[in-house]
Amino acid sequence: MKKRSIIKNITIALTCVSLSLGVSHAGQIDPNTGEGYVKLNRKLHCSLVDGEEVTWMWAGNAYSRVQGQRDKKLFKLLGMNVRQCVGVNDKERGEGYRIISREIMLYLDTETGEVLKTWENPWTGETNEVIHVANDPVNSRPDFARDKEGKENTFPATIADGGYFLPYEVPLFYPNPLGGEYQEHIGGTYHSAEIFDFMGNSDTLLDADTNIEYGKIAWVRISQWLPWMNMKGRDGDMYFNAVGRKLKSWDDMPDTLKDEIKKSYPKYTNAPPANDQRKNETSWTYMKKIIDKRRAESKN
Repeated sequence: MKKRSIIKNITIALTCVSLSLGVSHAGQIDPNTGEGYVKLNRKLHCSLVDGEEVTWMWAGNAYSRVQGQRDKKLFKLLGMNVRQCVGVNDKERGEGYRIISREIMLYLDTETGEVLKTWENPWTGETNEVIHVANDPVNSRPDFARDKEGKENTFPATIADGGYFLPYEVPLFYPNPLGGEYQEHIGGTYHSAEIFDFMGNSDTLLDADTNIEYGKIAWVRISQWLPWMNMKGRDGDMYFNAVGRKLKSWDDMPDTLKDEIKKSYPKYTNAPPANDQRKNETSWTYMKKIIDKRRAESKN
């Protein structure tokens, strides 16, 4: 074998070994370092540039699940989240970031796809006013290069075949804002789960010279009945299933979503300010404000 061919084969072998060991190459973000953990999460969720806004959108369906009954398709779903990332720093945990966002999710007619104003409840026979998701803000806690014990975080995605795959589960169990002060004694605690699966192109994700990776997402929620459905304690649960992506522009959303936001939720064209320290809104806290306001108005 000629000397040049031997050198070429050795180079190829070494390259393969370095890739299998996750060695970072020039121009790439290393997922096995705390610094890489922060950068890759920022690129995936928003941007490496503070204040650069990005928009996620998703579409899917919501179903009922009641023991002894067939599942019912209740609504189509169409949602968006507009956000920005803000860098933070901690003396012990190093560089980090927060996500600052607000989000809308519309409930649509299962046949026509029109935005629902009212909904005929098949269990109660009532006509319910539909309260769409309008959560402002939806901000994350700071996430840092190192965990609370000082260990360096690493990016937990599977990176293979030119792509990345990142599952993320959020079990939820907390006092229901619409419940009383004795939920630990008689029940009523809000019990749900949010399941996110991110995926996309690993080349753009790892590229140190790009600020944003336009990834895709699958989202599943398992939850109790929505508060505006007025189910009065009936047994049953719901599950939501949707897919979506990060958009190149807010204007890339479907017209149904853009038109409804411009008409009814105009502030959702932009993310909240970078210094936003408000408590997060949920469907339950949002509904509580509506109920409390209407009760107060009825007394006047």
